[in-house]
Amino acid sequence: MSPDEYCQQKAAQSGSSFYYSFLFLPPERRRAITALYAFCREVDDTVDEIEDASLARTKLSWWRKEIAAMLAGNPSHPVTRALQPHIAANGLKGEHLQAIIDGMEMDLDQTRYLDFPGLQRYCWHVAGVVGILSASIFGVSRPATLQYAEKLGLAFQLTNIIRDVGEDGRKGRIYLPVNELQQFNVTAADILNARHSDNFDRLMQFQVTRAQGLYDEAFALLPKEDRRAQRPGLMMAAIYRTLLNEIERDGFHVLNQRIALTPIRKLWLAWKTYIRG
Repeated sequence: MSPDEYCQQKAAQSGSSFYYSFLFLPPERRRAITALYAFCREVDDTVDEIEDASLARTKLSWWRKEIAAMLAGNPSHPVTRALQPHIAANGLKGEHLQAIIDGMEMDLDQTRYLDFPGLQRYCWHVAGVVGILSASIFGVSRPATLQYAEKLGLAFQLTNIIRDVGEDGRKGRIYLPVNELQQFNVTAADILNARHSDNFDRLMQFQVTRAQGLYDEAFALLPKEDRRAQRPGLMMAAIYRTLLNEIERDGFHVLNQRIALTPIRKLWLAWKTYIRG
């Protein structure tokens, strides 16, 4: 199996909404973004699938060294071997790849966030930076496009947090800020024990409204000159915003189930966004 095939398999197996937007890219950009996505999956799985925190830290440390080796022209892992040819061509920065690992390491150190600025810092590491790297691969001619991509990454991560409240709670993690739980009279025990209530509904409505507002703010930053190149991000946004609408329509029942769109619906939303240009 070639490095590109390894990354393709990693991306396809994930079933992520991101995968559907990659399908519409030219081959070289598709290989680049698929390699970046596979890297993100590898380091994310290190934290999510390894219960021993010290072992997870050791593996993340290995990935830090592997990034340095890749930048020096000596990658050894299939993912870095696939990603390395695209680093210089797309202006990708090693410090951004390292920042993603910093975010994964935060999951080993912290399971609560006191306020939204603290959560925002985490989201920048695990999603905002990914947005910047992805936009660079798609094609950037204006600085504002990177600002758009960073904000869109934040919106994506907040959508993930809303969708995964119950799943994260079962792992002992609560990403919703502590002061916002207090504002809506929802306790950590309510989340961890999956106790749905009217207060929880109000809390989740607040989260959804903020996420939707961030999508609007991101779109307002995107220069018209780069809109066509950035269609993959817009496709992902169409899928994620539809997911938010479904969560809201379902009455925020995210504590006991994972609300998701079907693959065919994701593909349809991506296609509709693509043909609109």
